[in-house]
Amino acid sequence: MSKQKAPRKSPQKSPNGAAPPWRFPLAVETVAATGQRVELVADAAVRAAVAEIAGLRDLPRLQAQFELKRRGEAGLHVTGLVSATVGQTCVVTLEPLVGEIEETVDLVFMPPQPVADAQREDDDDSDDKSREVKLDGPEPLIGGLVDLGALATEFLILGLDPYPRKPGASFEPPAEPKPEESPFAALAKLKG
Repeated sequence: MSKQKAPRKSPQKSPNGAAPPWRFPLAVETVAATGQRVELVADAAVRAAVAEIAGLRDLPRLQAQFELKRRGEAGLHVTGLVSATVGQTCVVTLEPLVGEIEETVDLVFMPPQPVADAQREDDDDSDDKSREVKLDGPEPLIGGLVDLGALATEFLILGLDPYPRKPGASFEPPAEPKPEESPFAALAKLKG
């Protein structure tokens, strides 16, 4: 078991040009055959950066515990728990809220399958007329690395309530104003 205070690693640029807020890359080859436990605790600078991209008022606590097990020669099975204390704003009253997040992680990372193997697999399924989209397949393992900090950030964001509400708060739409009597209504009364 290795408990580590996760330092802010030298950022690499993401596809949108922004540096990821929390990085903790781990090479699959460094994980022992018997497995490995990793505990991460985000420092104040990382929490502030994650809070900004997640749209949080503040993020007083962010931590993750991962169990890593080798999957074959080049794959990795990652299980664990991401937990955090998050500061949000009630969408009804605009008052500050504090909430707890606990998200379970259970993912398998495998190197991308060579194109020839993927084509052969497609040919084997060619007699099946109803093709299913496989959404629960392994995550791609690029360069033999799994970024546990990015993984923890992703699961934290997935666990957030997009419309946080203070207990008991409910939205009451404003009462519709009575329509004013039109000038033609007065004429209609005279006619009748």
